[in-house]
Amino acid sequence: MADVEVAVSGRRYKLSCRDGEEDHLRALVRIVDTKAEQITSQLGEMTEARTLLLSALLIADELNDLRGAASVARNETPAEAGHDPAYAVAIERIADRVERLAVQLERAG
Repeated sequence: MADVEVAVSGRRYKLSCRDGEEDHLRALVRIVDTKAEQITSQLGEMTEARTLLLSALLIADELNDLRGAASVARNETPAEAGHDPAYAVAIERIADRVERLAVQLERAG
């Protein structure tokens, strides 16, 4: 395992990844950091946890849009693409979990 030090919104984190995947991890962190910078410029300063939560939700929303566009490009019906209400429920559960983690981070920090 390789250790990589990265920064999001000016805060440094030490992460681990498989050997050889360091550059890929850094590229992913740049995506999150860019979203965090966009959020901060639009909404102003907020807690680290809330910034990361909103960044994750915006990235998830973009991913969801891309998946929908890909299924349209492949001429898939919603059932073939796997789009069903379970996606919405799963996203809500993930958002709830991220919010709980954000609260824990705020309390710990």
